[in-house]
Amino acid sequence: MRPLPAFIYPVDMKRCTGKLIDHLCRPMRPVLAVVFGMALLLPAYAQHTGESAVPAGPLPQDTGAAGLKEALRRLQTTARLLQIDAHPDDEDGGMLTLESRGKGAAVTLLTLTRGEGGQNKTGSNLFDVLGVLRTLEVLAADRYYGIEQRFTRVADFGYSKNPEETFQKWQGHDVALGDIVRVIRTFHPDVLVARFSGTERDGHGHHQASAILTKEAFRAAADPKRFPEQIQEGLLPWQAKKLYIGNVCQFFAQTCPDKDYTVKLNTGEVDPVLATSYIQLAIEGLRHQQSQGLGGISLPSGPRYTFYRLVDSVVLSKLDKDGHEKDFFDGIDTSLPGLAARWGDEAKQLPDLRSELGEIEKDVEQARANSENAAEPLLWALQLVERASGEVKRSKVDEAAKQDLLLALTTKQKQFEHAVNLALGVEFRVTTEAPAGTNAEDVFTAIPGRSFRVKAIFASHRQGIEDVKVELDLPAGWKSRLVDSATAPAGAPRTFTFEVGVPPNAQYTRPYWHRANPETDSVNTIDRPQYATLPFPPAPVQAHAAYMFDGKSCAVHATGMTEYKDEAGKETERAIAVTPAFSVMLEPGEQIVPVASRSAREVKVQVRSEVNGQSEGQLSLQAPREWRVEPPNLPVGLPERGQTKDFEFKVLAANLNEGRTEIRAVLEAGGKKYSEGYTLVTREDLGAAYYYQPAVQRVSIVEVKIPHGLKVGYIMGAGDDIPTVLDQIGMDVTLIAPEKLASEDLRRYGTIVLGIRAYDTVKDVATNNRKLLDFVSAGGTLVAQYNTGVSDFNSGHFTPYPAELSRARVSVEEAPVQILDPQDSVFHSPNEITQRDFDGWVQERGLYFMDQWDSHFKPLLGCKDPGEPLQEGGLLRAQYGKGTYIYTGYAFFRQLPAGVPGAIRLYVNLLNAGH
Repeated sequence: MRPLPAFIYPVDMKRCTGKLIDHLCRPMRPVLAVVFGMALLLPAYAQHTGESAVPAGPLPQDTGAAGLKEALRRLQTTARLLQIDAHPDDEDGGMLTLESRGKGAAVTLLTLTRGEGGQNKTGSNLFDVLGVLRTLEVLAADRYYGIEQRFTRVADFGYSKNPEETFQKWQGHDVALGDIVRVIRTFHPDVLVARFSGTERDGHGHHQASAILTKEAFRAAADPKRFPEQIQEGLLPWQAKKLYIGNVCQFFAQTCPDKDYTVKLNTGEVDPVLATSYIQLAIEGLRHQQSQGLGGISLPSGPRYTFYRLVDSVVLSKLDKDGHEKDFFDGIDTSLPGLAARWGDEAKQLPDLRSELGEIEKDVEQARANSENAAEPLLWALQLVERASGEVKRSKVDEAAKQDLLLALTTKQKQFEHAVNLALGVEFRVTTEAPAGTNAEDVFTAIPGRSFRVKAIFASHRQGIEDVKVELDLPAGWKSRLVDSATAPAGAPRTFTFEVGVPPNAQYTRPYWHRANPETDSVNTIDRPQYATLPFPPAPVQAHAAYMFDGKSCAVHATGMTEYKDEAGKETERAIAVTPAFSVMLEPGEQIVPVASRSAREVKVQVRSEVNGQSEGQLSLQAPREWRVEPPNLPVGLPERGQTKDFEFKVLAANLNEGRTEIRAVLEAGGKKYSEGYTLVTREDLGAAYYYQPAVQRVSIVEVKIPHGLKVGYIMGAGDDIPTVLDQIGMDVTLIAPEKLASEDLRRYGTIVLGIRAYDTVKDVATNNRKLLDFVSAGGTLVAQYNTGVSDFNSGHFTPYPAELSRARVSVEEAPVQILDPQDSVFHSPNEITQRDFDGWVQERGLYFMDQWDSHFKPLLGCKDPGEPLQEGGLLRAQYGKGTYIYTGYAFFRQLPAGVPGAIRLYVNLLNAGH
């Protein structure tokens, strides 16, 4: 993987060097879009969900009187719903917000992939780091939906046209199916809801696959013979009661044929507690998914309907004369006493359970009737829930019944604690302060083998809270010691200070999954199985405060945070994380070396220190045996925490043949070896995650001839790494800032390249299109790469002759390619292009091909996905005046950074066309 800037937003200015600085150092512009049918989700059953990655602070809807009223909704029902989709942004957030916030159900969204194979609408980061970013984005959206989030191991490998290809890439059905079954057996949903239908109507093969797998999982999760290893781990079969599929009617349709749906829900209804409609609140969440181009999504107020069809069930649901239900849970007893009723004879071994659940239900009704004095009945109910849990644990009921009852009661205990804390105005925070002047990149992190201090602050708006006791909940091997507990007047906040010791073998805060080769692998390796299906591992520092009120006990929980000021001086915070003492990264992370290269290459190694005090070490490179590295090693001394320093080596490659190899960096310091680096993935509106990668430079040795004297101007669009590759192979490339296009003298360039989605994302390109065409007419070459705004592109008439952009694509990267005009100079100068140059491509052949064009255009290549007609609109060439115009939808933005030799040779030839 390539080294990444310390932030996804903004680009880290300190790491912008070289002649490409003009563009690479400016933030990408988010794409604004209005999207219909991609909607939204948070919840109430609280297992660890990766708190380190969730933005700090509750939403207004989750605080004060509104938060309490919504918490009381959750207490009156045991309903559980699981929706399954394929990618972040697929979710039906309006429906899920309605079920979770409006009706109080515990809702979980299981997203099969992290969207790592998609297009990044806000920058050049792709593959796994894009997956980390999109995980953060959907978690930010989930807070609005009011739900939990889960993922499977399968990766988004790019667009797929059918489920057959999808399952082939995902190593069959069972990898993803097993993870879905695991979530079902863990969460115990009453209702399964597939976002899609499992038919061609869904489009994307991943969408179809997600619904096909959901249908299989409905019965497979209840079969002890399926995935028996999960049973051996202690999970038991679970049969959800009902299964629904979605995408049965048009998105946001106001009507739908009766036969096509079973449930019709109005997500446009305004909720008096939320003071907005479910879909409007959901869209507030969806706007966080900016890498999907949804930063500007909006929707007028008014009725909005979503439709689902019941396709399997193990309960009887009373349908009306048209075959419709009012809600997913029709026919399912979701009342509190219903917990006992659904286990029949087993529950008879718990003679007091039904009456206790009835008393709890009455306490909830009392609290709902008088929410201003809700604390007392809620505390009574909390004690009853704890008593019932103890009785179930001690009982001899069937293990399946015991697991289900304990899950339900544990969920209710957490919900009651949350409601009591809202009713009493309890606030609990655990923080460590970053040093003054700290920026977001330099926020404090815990280092293995060292200690730090945290402060726990407990406060309440209600008098009468007593006997407050605070404990830190730390990973195994960690130590904590209370060093100060300041007394405070009655009603004033109390502060507890702890010394925290981090063991030398503490695990770093990092994703628990990885792919050895993100460009080709379609299934993730799970490094820490205990976190499987979670968004991220939980933050390491957790705490709880136990207290007494009116003679009854309650508790409040918090995640340890680091407080700091962002670049604008705004007070903010991020979960305390564990990082290594040193981060080691090679720059660049990908190097393309021409076979003909005879000069030494500069390799930069960036070392960052996270410890204070003089840190001495030795840094070295490990290169192929016949290559020479100068100097053999370098001394490293970084006296201050947060200090970053670049170290330069010269590498002279010998005996070059086309292929791939690696260069590794190793830092030896303090008796340890450090050979990986991390980058912070975050944004102002998101939580944060640390993305790790080995200190490796992947070297692609390519046989490529470079045209002599050709000057190339590159106008960036949404962001890609093609200019970096061109620079590495020796091309004379200059980035032209779009805002300078109007005044730029284009006559100094032989070829101008428009980056991916330039017309979509950069207004200056569209505004100055006539200038670009005049450049061609005067003898220049213009290479225009793909755009996604089909209608805007076609209505803009940006091509020199009529041509119609389409959504046609070839998603199979191995699809055979035909050279339609073998005599064209594009295939001969300066590199001879043959069929072998289309071997080894990654992710896809191309996207957004033209489907109609004027006779002035000549198609140069043809390819197709299996069973489809030949697509010839992926590479078009036209003579315009004295110059050459080229349109390409082939995915060079993926191939060049991946070091695909044939794609590099062909791209160089395109730049040289007409010269």
